[in-house]
Amino acid sequence: MRTLLLGMGNPFLSDDAVGIRLVADFSRRHCNIAGLDIMEECTAGGLSLLDIIGGYDRLLVVDSIKTRDGIPGTWFRFTADRLRETIHLTNIHDANFATALSLGRLLGMKIPPDRAIHVIAVEVLDDLTFSETMTDTLEKAYPAFSEEIFLELRALLIQ
Repeated sequence: MRTLLLGMGNPFLSDDAVGIRLVADFSRRHCNIAGLDIMEECTAGGLSLLDIIGGYDRLLVVDSIKTRDGIPGTWFRFTADRLRETIHLTNIHDANFATALSLGRLLGMKIPPDRAIHVIAVEVLDDLTFSETMTDTLEKAYPAFSEEIFLELRALLIQ
C-alpha cells in the first residue's frame, strides 16, 4: 500500500505553517516506513492537488484549521467523507478539496477512497499574519499536541 503524508500550509503565514512543521518533525523521526512517501511542504490547493495525490492508496493530510471559539493546539482527525470546506482546503479560484477528489475519480485517476484520506487539523490562533514563526500560544502548546499527533500518525500507518 502506497501512502502519502502531506504537510499543508503556508510557511509565511504564522500558525498556518503548523502542518508543514509537524510533517517535517515526524519525517525526521520516522522516515524509514515502508510504502510511505512524505511531502513536508505542500502549498497547492484545489485541482493542483490531483497531480500530487494521484496514484496513492492512502493519504494523510496535516493542516491547520480555525474554528469559532477554537482553542489553539487542539486538533481533530476526520476522513474525507466528513470533509467540510475550510480556508485551508479551498482555493477561491479553484475547486475545493472534496470537489477535486470527486473530479479526479470521475476522470479515472487513481485517488484514495474517502475512508483512506485522513485529515489531521490543528486549531490555530493566527493564520493571516505574515510571519515565519508561529504565535507564542501555539508554540507553547506544540510539544504536547505534536506528540499526540505523532502517535496518531503511527497508528494510522500500521492499519
